[in-house]
Amino acid sequence: MAVLTEEQTMLRDAAKSWSQESSPVSSLRKLRDGGSKASFDAATWGEIGQQLGWAGVIVPEEYGGSAMGYLSLGLILEETGRTLVASPLLSTALVGATALMLGGNAAQKEEWLSKIATGEAVVTLAVDEGPHHAPDKTALEAAEDGGSQIGDGYTLNGKKTFVLDGEAADLLIVAARTGGKPGDTDGITLFLVAGDAPGVTRTHLSLTDSRGAAEITFKDVKVGAGDVLGAVGKGWDILEPTLDRARAGLAAEMLGSASQAFDITLDYLKTRVQFGQVIGTFQALQHRAAKMFTDLETTRSCVEAALSSIDDGSNDIRAMASLAKAKAGELLHLVSNEMVQMHGGIGMTDVHDAGLYMKRARVAEALFGSPSYHRDRYARLNGY
Repeated sequence: MAVLTEEQTMLRDAAKSWSQESSPVSSLRKLRDGGSKASFDAATWGEIGQQLGWAGVIVPEEYGGSAMGYLSLGLILEETGRTLVASPLLSTALVGATALMLGGNAAQKEEWLSKIATGEAVVTLAVDEGPHHAPDKTALEAAEDGGSQIGDGYTLNGKKTFVLDGEAADLLIVAARTGGKPGDTDGITLFLVAGDAPGVTRTHLSLTDSRGAAEITFKDVKVGAGDVLGAVGKGWDILEPTLDRARAGLAAEMLGSASQAFDITLDYLKTRVQFGQVIGTFQALQHRAAKMFTDLETTRSCVEAALSSIDDGSNDIRAMASLAKAKAGELLHLVSNEMVQMHGGIGMTDVHDAGLYMKRARVAEALFGSPSYHRDRYARLNGY
């Protein structure tokens, strides 16, 4: 496991304290039951971004961030994952900021990274177009406008789905095809599109984890040549590393959810009495708890290794990100299932939090690639 600096330890402890006191699981219930279609509570995001400064953890200091790195942001995501905090921390502070840092020009960085760092803007990546994660299968068309001057701009037509925090986003980073065919990595171009641009239609998608996503339709949406992020046709060079950092960050959040689900279950095993005995004394349940504990420790090593490899600029980031996401997906699936089963009847009710952890697990498993997607990718990256 990674050795944390004093600053990182303080950041983790502050995130733990805030999450438990200011945004416990009951906050997610309130969001779910409040009748709103919002994917997060605006006041909570304002506190995270503007007061706590977590939105700028990976943003360079010249744009108002703290430049503490991906491991530091991962520590925060782990703690917010423990209480299922619904916020655009992942979509904006990690994914959006990463894409802009990797591919943005000076003007784009100045405009958007400073807004991300202060929590003023919600930025998200619009990449997938079907029920499964397949970024290379981008089909949304970006046709070059045939104006009198070369590079007048582009017209976007197509659809993106399961866009995190898409309804609330001020800026959409859209993967579109300017060349090649779906399945090709060449020919993908990233565009910066205002969330309320003419021709953009956003439809709310209710996800099982009580958060929200959007299906976004682009109908003759005009973007200028200055809205291209990176080079035309070479968006994959930005998209893939952005997604890998997203996977590592999400894996950290999933690790936090699994850790909390395990802690709750372990406490129950120590107090629930059945047949005149505390159920934690039953050997079969002890074996299952031991399995979860060892998987938690293994996954923690994978997640922290992936985040550290990003900070260190290692050449194995792709493989480490896939390993972390695959392990985190398998872990959270196991622990959330065991949480329900070991709690018995109460675990099947909505009054208990077990169902909320299981539902979050199912969404997080699929987001940015399922365990099977990443097992296959990890194998291919290692020559199998």
